[in-house]
Amino acid sequence: MHAAERHQRILTRAREEGRVEVKDLASRLSVTPETIRRDLTSLDRRGLLHRLHGGAVPTGQLPANPGVGGREETRSAEKGRIARAALAQVPDNGTVILDSGTTTGRIADLLPADRELTVVTHSVPIAAKLARNPAITLHLLGGRVHGRTMAAVGPWAFGALDGLFVDTAFIGADAICATRGLSTAEADEAQIKRALITAARRTVLLADRTKFGRTESAYFSPIEDIDLVICDSGLDTGVAEEIEAAGPRIEFA
Repeated sequence: MHAAERHQRILTRAREEGRVEVKDLASRLSVTPETIRRDLTSLDRRGLLHRLHGGAVPTGQLPANPGVGGREETRSAEKGRIARAALAQVPDNGTVILDSGTTTGRIADLLPADRELTVVTHSVPIAAKLARNPAITLHLLGGRVHGRTMAAVGPWAFGALDGLFVDTAFIGADAICATRGLSTAEADEAQIKRALITAARRTVLLADRTKFGRTESAYFSPIEDIDLVICDSGLDTGVAEEIEAAGPRIEFA
């Protein structure tokens, strides 16, 4: 079967059922899962499908990005495990960046009150949590507060990072692709995330499996600029191998 015919069958099935899975398509079309992953990536790049963990959905069927409150309830157990695993990457008496997001917010909940640490963040909810921790020296970046993420963005926040250098940055992303890097749904969020990575000696990406194998509109970093990825154990093996081949080590929580 030629690729064009395979692509048409994949699109037809996705539109009929609302979602397609790599393993199911490989079985139905008598090809390898790797071939299907390449097909889905090609269709995603053409704007015909959106890649998701283990499969894809038709364009236009992805839910809108929820606000912080809604995202707190999504994949809560996985985010908790990822945050606990990330604690091992927090340096003793060092300086860290916590990006905005629900998983990085879990790290803020877990930081002990007897371990001195300097934390830089542009997230208002994270800053509110850390302000009550007596062991934390907190620096909140200013700027326009984004209504969905409750994080400071724009020139003020970006300018405050000029000349800053920290030990470790803990970063989130809306979408992660081995070939197309890290991306998010908002251009101003992408700008600040890029600056956070530049300010850190080492960058740790925190993401559950639903963020992998897809892209969003605002690119902010190649995958090779990430030192460590911490993800839940449900990540597709093929996707994990693609990420590690691009540079960072993956740790499963």
